[in-house]
Amino acid sequence: MAAMEQHEEEGDVEEEEEEVKQASGIEKLEEHGIGMTDIKKLQVANYHTVEQVAYAPMKHLLQIKGISETKATKIQSAAHKLVPMGFQSASDFHAMRQDVLRLTTGCQELDKLLGGGIETGSITEIFGEFRTGKTQLCHTLAVTTQLPYANGGGEGCVLFIDTEGTFRPQRCVTIAERFGLVANDVLDNICYARAYNTDHQSKLIGQATQMMQEKRHALVIVDSATALFRTDFAGRGELSVRQIKLGQFLRSLHTLCDTFGVAVVITNQVVAQVDGSAMFGDNKKPIGGNIMAHASTTRLSLRKGRGNTRICKIYDSPCLPESEAMFCITEQGVNDAED
Repeated sequence: MAAMEQHEEEGDVEEEEEEVKQASGIEKLEEHGIGMTDIKKLQVANYHTVEQVAYAPMKHLLQIKGISETKATKIQSAAHKLVPMGFQSASDFHAMRQDVLRLTTGCQELDKLLGGGIETGSITEIFGEFRTGKTQLCHTLAVTTQLPYANGGGEGCVLFIDTEGTFRPQRCVTIAERFGLVANDVLDNICYARAYNTDHQSKLIGQATQMMQEKRHALVIVDSATALFRTDFAGRGELSVRQIKLGQFLRSLHTLCDTFGVAVVITNQVVAQVDGSAMFGDNKKPIGGNIMAHASTTRLSLRKGRGNTRICKIYDSPCLPESEAMFCITEQGVNDAED
């Protein structure tokens, strides 16, 4: 019994160390010669982890009030000592990839299509017309992410950024009942925020970094990632600025993936092509152009089927073959389509 208790204590220590390795608190910079005054300046600018500092361009650090070029160089040099950023063998990287989790979608056919589910540590984009199931899939993932690892979950909290006012807690309650989870616990583990403009949307990501440093999260949902950019930057005259701002927002999501190993799911709208290039095929294309295409690791296209059925297609992925799967939308979330 004593040996078992000792083993459990050692296991707890290992888990704590693993969390530190995932995301080191920015206070660790003090051990490498960075004063607490400068660390507090970084925190005010929404830098809460060493990884954030290490990944940030030098010009971003120089924009922080009270941080000179000399200080910025010293700060980033200290961060680079704590965060490995050099070359590694493909064997080592392959070993690291074995720790990647797959979060179940609640539908076996979808999970099979995705190689097990939504991949952690990367961005998955879901796009399609209205009523194709984008938001319903997000609601389902917000619940299934809280399942045990053995059941395809991530045993972590969920951060949900809603830009269109479509989040409904009651949907999560009914989905939780399907999976045998306590509804109140599920809702308590979903951190929800409504974004009202693109600046607010980006600031919420900064807040998310601090929240993830304090408590383990497994999934970030942004529904939708492009809606506010379309309204805040209207017309061709603002297209360039819109794409730059969108690119910066997507980069901040990548930093969350790299720092905390969370899965990021973003939904996207589509627009009709009017240049005649898709005359004989689907004339709908996702918003965001190349900026969105290059930022998303896996892109999923949704379209309507018969009745409550929907069809998901692998639109782009570095490792998944182009294929399709059918699912249905029920009162208890996304599920397998009936034969």
